[in-house]
Amino acid sequence: MSTHRFILEPYKGVSTRHTCPNCHRQRCFSKYIDTEEQIKFPEYVGRCDHEQKCGYHFTPRDYFEQNPAEKEKFSENSFRSYAPVKEAQPVVTSYIDLDIVNQSLRGYPVNRLSQFLSAQFGETETLKLMKKYKVGTSKYWDGATVFWQTDNQNRVRTGKIMLYNPETGKRVKEPYNHVTWAHSVLHKGDYNLRQCFFGEHLLSENKNRPVALVESEKTALIASYYLPQFLWIASGGKNSCFNANSLSILAGRSVVLFPDLGATDYWQSKIGLMKSCGIEVQMFDYLEANASEVERKEGYDIADYLLKVKPDEVVLQQMIRRNTALKILIDALDLKLVSVQRGIPHSKVSAPKKRGFRL
Repeated sequence: MSTHRFILEPYKGVSTRHTCPNCHRQRCFSKYIDTEEQIKFPEYVGRCDHEQKCGYHFTPRDYFEQNPAEKEKFSENSFRSYAPVKEAQPVVTSYIDLDIVNQSLRGYPVNRLSQFLSAQFGETETLKLMKKYKVGTSKYWDGATVFWQTDNQNRVRTGKIMLYNPETGKRVKEPYNHVTWAHSVLHKGDYNLRQCFFGEHLLSENKNRPVALVESEKTALIASYYLPQFLWIASGGKNSCFNANSLSILAGRSVVLFPDLGATDYWQSKIGLMKSCGIEVQMFDYLEANASEVERKEGYDIADYLLKVKPDEVVLQQMIRRNTALKILIDALDLKLVSVQRGIPHSKVSAPKKRGFRL
């Protein structure tokens, strides 16, 4: 019989095996329990059974190190008798060769997402965004986009390949959902994928700038143009990076969550986990509280609202397309565009003199 106070929950049927917070496989996660029944650990304290493919193991000791106030409630004797089960050997994370990544950072004239964004912001601003976030072009589908997941050490974990409609900016889902992964397309066997936030490599640029977290990579690009006072990153999915390992990179940062409509409750449920990782977190739920039924049905996110604000450069380009003589006049007189203050639809904001808004 074990003499340890904190142990992995013994198997007593499928109800004692849960979904792993890291790899999200079902019925493979064992939680830690307190044999003296004085403490109930959070859902993420436990071990995944998939030691080679996942390797997630968050021990009670890890939990108490992050939450010293909880540890103070117990005597030191509680910890002298605690010994974790045999640690699984850490699995080495796989990475994509940087030469492959760099080769993709071109071809923007045929990149369908780039075409859409250029119609919104102009080619110059769009190119800046694509280069800043290391967004590439893939030949897997004609004009496809690859969002490289680059971590804080500038190592590329993988790339998500997606196809967009260049007119609407929406993902192509017919006759099937056009989304796949770079490591799968490259036929890399035994690839140990550990996802990171899209845009994570930007976190070291300004450690004092508040971070804005969204779900979609495309949304991070769009929002970073309109709201540059935030450093925008994306989880890449509702569940992808909401685990202790991925969130640890945000420790000590101020983070504002911008969930898609309909996902607010789920993201709200993750705030406790984020705070336990040392993250100062807030929720922007104004859209959820004020959205129309049509907007809810279509699953709007903040980018859908921001795109309703046409940048001055785009308005000018539309005028030039209608009357090419305007371009000749601008060049001849060396005219300069003066920005006009704008506001965001459906949101109480004020616009500063330069591009960007205050929430």
